[in-house]
Amino acid sequence: MKGEGKMVFFKSKMKWVGLLGIFLSVFSLFTHFLLARYTEGGASHYQASITIFSWRPIFENSDLSPNSPLYTRLWGPVRQLQFLHPQANPGGDYAAPILQTTGFVFVRIRGGFHEIRNSICDVVVIARLFNATLVIPEILSTTSSKGISSEFKSFAYLYNEDQFIAALAKDVTIVKTLPKNLKGARRTKKIPMFRVSSSASPYFYLHNVLPVLNKHSVVELVISDGGCLQTLLPPNLEEYQRLRCRVAFHALTFRLEVQELATKILNRLRARRRPFIAYYPGMTRDALAYYGCGELFQDVHTQLIQHRRSWMIKRGIVKGNLSVNSAEQRLNGSCPLMPEEIGILLRAYGYSWDTIIYISGGEVFGGQKKLIPLHGMFENIVDRTFLSTGWELSALYGHEANLVDEYQKTRPFFKEEMRRDSWKTSGPRPRPLPPPPARPKYPYNMEGWWGWVAESDNEPESTVTELRMNAHKLLWEAIDYTICVEADVFVPGFDRDGMGRPNFASLVMGHRLYQSAAFKTYRLDRREVVKLLEETRDHLYEANHTWITSVRRHMRKALVEGLAHDSTKSKPQSFLSHPLPECSCSRRGPTETSFHASSPSTQSQVEASLGVTHPCPAWMKGERISQSRDEREEDLDENDSSSSGFFFRHSVGSHGDGEIPNKEDTQMEDQEELEGAER
Repeated sequence: MKGEGKMVFFKSKMKWVGLLGIFLSVFSLFTHFLLARYTEGGASHYQASITIFSWRPIFENSDLSPNSPLYTRLWGPVRQLQFLHPQANPGGDYAAPILQTTGFVFVRIRGGFHEIRNSICDVVVIARLFNATLVIPEILSTTSSKGISSEFKSFAYLYNEDQFIAALAKDVTIVKTLPKNLKGARRTKKIPMFRVSSSASPYFYLHNVLPVLNKHSVVELVISDGGCLQTLLPPNLEEYQRLRCRVAFHALTFRLEVQELATKILNRLRARRRPFIAYYPGMTRDALAYYGCGELFQDVHTQLIQHRRSWMIKRGIVKGNLSVNSAEQRLNGSCPLMPEEIGILLRAYGYSWDTIIYISGGEVFGGQKKLIPLHGMFENIVDRTFLSTGWELSALYGHEANLVDEYQKTRPFFKEEMRRDSWKTSGPRPRPLPPPPARPKYPYNMEGWWGWVAESDNEPESTVTELRMNAHKLLWEAIDYTICVEADVFVPGFDRDGMGRPNFASLVMGHRLYQSAAFKTYRLDRREVVKLLEETRDHLYEANHTWITSVRRHMRKALVEGLAHDSTKSKPQSFLSHPLPECSCSRRGPTETSFHASSPSTQSQVEASLGVTHPCPAWMKGERISQSRDEREEDLDENDSSSSGFFFRHSVGSHGDGEIPNKEDTQMEDQEELEGAER
């Protein structure tokens, strides 16, 4: 009896301990909930401090003085462009939209990130041209049928609807949805529809679309060509060009969650107070196929590129032959610069091995092996996956339903009874069993996402999972876009897409030209770069001083002279890639002497080539343009031996044994570079 009493007491005690544990658990959960609810700002700072995960930047010199001549040469502003200032405000005779509009313009947009952005700007201009009410455009790649969260509407999946409407309130009347009576007409497909191209002129809209809008009070535009209005407009429509700038650079802001994550990544990049380079490779399958660059790759990647080019030829996208000499295309500057080549240029210009480089634009076609040489030259190479957690990226997508895969994922197996029966009926022994029947092929048998190449001539249709991934890519590109625009230096590897038009990199360069023209953006002449690389192809990692000087001279010219190329090649296809001179003004009056005292003629040539003649308003001119102490002090860096012959030094071990130049050679090299810049 005594033992039973002890057992009862022990069980009773265990119950109390269990209840106490449950109480403490509930109290802990409640406390964490309160902390998350009322200390959101502090929690975000705490998370930012612990989510640098696998990236541990390594620096040779922890102190990089912004006042040093080397810092100014590598990271400082482009002084020839400091007179430019963004100016997209309408003129004095610009009227507000009339309340009584001609009808509703409903738009559906197909395409990628840069195509969507161009199309939205064109649509706003057309609505203004019609004096019509614009319905928030529908982005077809972000509709709920693509497997994305039902929390977001199409446009709101990427952009901030309220900001879009408010920013353009003085330009166009914008509503979120069609009226109820027109929604029914849309469901029954009774709304007049126009499939428009990017080359459509204002005359086409005024004489073909506007009469239909006046008759039916609504029209639907379907855009799949990366735009719906010609890029270059007559001089009397210059206000519409500035409207494009207001849409692209002020009204089109990403939704709050995207902005917050992009800001976090920027803060993590700048946590060590070091400048960084944003690099966009531009190596997409469509672009490589369009320009016939398949032979620059190996194995299955060449087959994939050629398969895509064949598809483009059948649909009239490409007019050339299937087989193209990729080597000639590369020499002509029609192919992307490889990451290794970009790394060599940066090292030759003087960027040290510990420079932070942010890779934007998603996965490089050809795999991570294409980035291995770049990793060998630079230690601190990162992308958004290095600087964010999985749950931070998942928070962008919202709550998404689990998708059931179409195919069986597990390997089929034979039941043991079937094996025994086949063995019993196999005949007298010894006798080998017949070969097994051909097994059906399942997705797990296919090596990688490209396995279909060996199975069929036709590329399989996109699954719902792939469509959802395409919607996710828009969010990833929005983050990369923000970081590239804010980067200290931007370097594009290629500036054309799979249709031969300006791509993501071109939009970034146009935004940087509008917002901060003096920030360093290397608009490289790929033909000239390839020519330089071929001159020392066998000694790329042991380049001499003369070659390094030539590279530096070209990259210095690319900062300014590349704008002339963009104005003649990119702007006719995408206004946002070069919004000058319509959306900029000069902060220096015509009578003011040039601050570039050593070469006033060069500065005048730059201003004349850009065509920016509009003086900035008086309130802008109060900001004086910062003047450097002396041109020679900026351009010369006599002690910069690390950026000369010995330009592949690494912290852990040398990746290439260069020749350390003496002081006299370095001075001669810098003098040659200065003379080239002055010319």
